[in-house]
Formats: sequence, structure tokens, C-alpha cells
Amino acid sequence: MLKVVKVRLYPNSQQQEALSQSFGNCRWLWNYCLNLMNQTYKETGKGLSGYEIKKLIPQLKKEYEWLSLAYSSCLQQVCLNLGGAFNNFFEHRTKYPRFKSKHGKQSIQYPQNVRVLSDYLTIPKIGDIKAVIHRPIEGKIKTVTISKNCCDQYFASILFEDGKEKPLSSTGGKAVGVDVGLTHFCTTSSGLKYENPRFLTKHEKNLKRKQQQLSKKEKGSNNRNKARKKVARVHRKITNCREDFLHKLSRRIVDENQVIVTENLNVKGMMKNHCLAKAIGQVGWGMFMTMLKYKAEQNGKTYVEVDRFFPSSKTCHVCLNQVGSLPLDIRRWTCQSCNTTHDRDINAAISLRDEGLRIISCGTRDKAYRQTVRRSSRGRKKSTTTLVSG
Repeated sequence: MLKVVKVRLYPNSQQQEALSQSFGNCRWLWNYCLNLMNQTYKETGKGLSGYEIKKLIPQLKKEYEWLSLAYSSCLQQVCLNLGGAFNNFFEHRTKYPRFKSKHGKQSIQYPQNVRVLSDYLTIPKIGDIKAVIHRPIEGKIKTVTISKNCCDQYFASILFEDGKEKPLSSTGGKAVGVDVGLTHFCTTSSGLKYENPRFLTKHEKNLKRKQQQLSKKEKGSNNRNKARKKVARVHRKITNCREDFLHKLSRRIVDENQVIVTENLNVKGMMKNHCLAKAIGQVGWGMFMTMLKYKAEQNGKTYVEVDRFFPSSKTCHVCLNQVGSLPLDIRRWTCQSCNTTHDRDINAAISLRDEGLRIISCGTRDKAYRQTVRRSSRGRKKSTTTLVSG
């Protein structure tokens, strides 16, 4: 089973200079090959593969001697990654590959000859770099990606094969439905509500102050670079707080349950709502779903996503009666069919859990009941309900 461990690196001044040279060489090669592929397509109507542009590296090394300062396997990996980027674009998984800039995050990938010891990493043409190995890395190392963020912090993402088989998913045990929101980060079918920490809002005043200081600095000056790093540190603080919260919450949910059911949200589409884009952007729903998924798979548990058009909030989990309309400001409502008063979020989480269990048992995502439910409001069967605001 493949696993990834991200560790912190502390290179000295000479190693930082060597890494900077490697970052620049790989970045230059990426931009050169991308420009070559664009021109070739315009002139001939045909593109170049990653293996074809990899054959140009020996000739480029003779023309640009400084290109040999970078490890040869890293240069070859750049060409292969560029070919993979185009494959992902043509298969509609990502956008068209873009040119890389020397500003912002930098990365370089080592596909071989990297040794991981107790407190340092041995990198070709760089040497022994001090590292904090906080987790055991046992198995065959596949690739090591060294990156530097905007705060000049260095990290290494180590991909390795631990030699263990991936555990089979089991559905026996406790099942939980997870409904995410903005007032509460998420609500579970067991009735637990986790508050939205709103880390961006807590650091917004400090971030505003740092950005105002940055805007007053002259472009290209050392003071502007210092102010830019201060802004980057605030963003890094917000990111660390968010990831820490999401990791702990996802680990808790996975450890306590055997089946986790969530909703397949279109976060990208929801971000187009200018009234809620800022709140949705800082909450991190997509990252939370990803953490739940891979942690459940690693522990042999089942992760299920229910279709985003499933009316979880508007369906009574007791009698399956559906509300015709349920505005967002209505947080509690009473079903007229069975006279049950529902908390909107808890009812949605229970409905998601029940739908997820139905999908597992039936092996299909087709609706087992209420066949008149459609993705649009046309033709929907409306029911009479009593709404209770609260």
C-alpha cells in the first residue's frame, strides 16, 4: 500500500543555494518544453509527448551548461510530469498546463537515489539535509518531492510502499451520516454538532494590517520582500490551523464509525455565489471529504458519497415525506404526515446515513423511493408541511 509522509527540512545556506539552483533549472525546463509543445502544435497540428521532449535534455545540457547542475533524474521527471499534465487536461481532469513562476511555491521531484535516515535525508548533488522524521518510514521509497513555500520553509513529501495489502472495506458496524454547513462545520446523524472555527475571520484583522503595510512598499525593494513574507506567514498560520482541525475531526469520525456517509457537494460551483464564497472558501469542505475518504480506506472502512441532488434536508427520515420548499432560514420544521419536529441539520445527516446504507445494500445509486424526485423543480410532487422557525 502506498503512503506519503511529509517532513520538515532544515537545509543550511549552501544547501539552500543548491536547492534554489535545482528549482530554477527544473522550472526553466518546464517552461521551455511547454513553449515548445505549444509552438509545435500551432505549426504542425500535432503535440509532443513527455518521452519525446525528454530526449532533448542531452542537447539542452550542451547548449546550456548550467542545466547540468540539477540532478538528471529530476530533469527527466519534469518532462514526464508535463506529459502527464497534458493527459489530465485532455481527459478533462485539470485545466491547461501553465508556465511556472519563480515567485511563490517551488518544488522538485527525485524519483530515485534518496536515502531516509533517522534525522536527515541524503539528496543527490545536495548532500545530507537535516530533517524532522516524525513518523516511521518503512518500505521501498518511490519518490521524494522537495518543496519550498512562500515563507521559505522547506518540506519533503516521501512516497513509499510499505509492503502491506490494502485492507478490504467492511460495512459491519456503526454507520454515521455527516452533513456539512456554515453555522456548524458539520452535524452527524448521532446528533453531534461541531462548531465552525472560522480561522480566517480570527486572523483577518492581522492579515489586513500586514497587507496594508505590503501595499505601501516600493516594488522590487527588500522591504517589500520582507512585508510579503509577513503576509505569507499569516496565510500559513491560517492554513496550519485549518488542516490541524480537519485532521483531528476526520480522524475522530473515522475511528468511531465503520461506515461514513457524506454528500457529494459541488464546492467549485458554490464558490460562484459572491455572498457565500468567502465563508465557503475558509471552511475547507473539499479537504475534509478527502481526509475522510483516504483515512477510511486505510483503516478498512467504508466511505460513501450521496448524490448532491438528494433532498436530505427536505425529506423526513421517519416517514420519508418530502417538503416542497425549505428556505435556508428555516432551521426547524414539522412534518405534517407524522407530526415529527426536525432539526434541519440532524435530519439531513440521518437521511444521508439511511441513503448511504441503502446504496450499500442495493448496490445502486438509483432512488429506491419517491421516483418523482427530479433535479429540477418541475414535476416534483409537493406536500403540505408546517414550518417552525428557530
